[in-house]
Amino acid sequence: MWDYTDKVKDHFLKPRNVGELEGANGVGEAGSLNCGDALKLFLKVNENERIVDASFMTFGCASAVASSSALTEIVKGMTLDAAAKLTNDDISDYLDGLPKEKMHCSVMGQAALKKAIADYRGVQIMAKPGEIVCECFEVTDLEIIDVVKANGIKTTEIVTDYLKAGGGCGQCLERIEEIIESVHSKG
Repeated sequence: MWDYTDKVKDHFLKPRNVGELEGANGVGEAGSLNCGDALKLFLKVNENERIVDASFMTFGCASAVASSSALTEIVKGMTLDAAAKLTNDDISDYLDGLPKEKMHCSVMGQAALKKAIADYRGVQIMAKPGEIVCECFEVTDLEIIDVVKANGIKTTEIVTDYLKAGGGCGQCLERIEEIIESVHSKG
């Protein structure tokens, strides 16, 4: 059983801002039903690029619901530029932490936010840049590199906690290890 903080439990049992947001002008989706967690984030942004409202629809575990709920609370009132700097650790910290095996839920929130901001600004985001490393969860080498650099990750197990990569058949674990070593050897 996961050891959830009181804030995670609160945001799971009483999620804020659930449902499609009428008048949303920025929408971002992240995750996949294939991996068990999916998030659709709705933003309503004013002419000054300030987020005036946010909501979500998610399919997933308690951490996915709590992270999505927390994200909507965090971004309300922020400018898009400030929101774009939000990290997955900011979402986890807001919840007083997530179990390490559930950090991918905060990563999913950060990804959906980036896509919603891009949607508002009319910027096209490439579907999945990079080379697929984990076929089970469609995780690319660039996603792994980004999460390793951003979080100082040194083991495949922690990459799995953040991205689920390597958590299926396991055939990609050697490649994930090579990527981790490459990132740290470049300093």
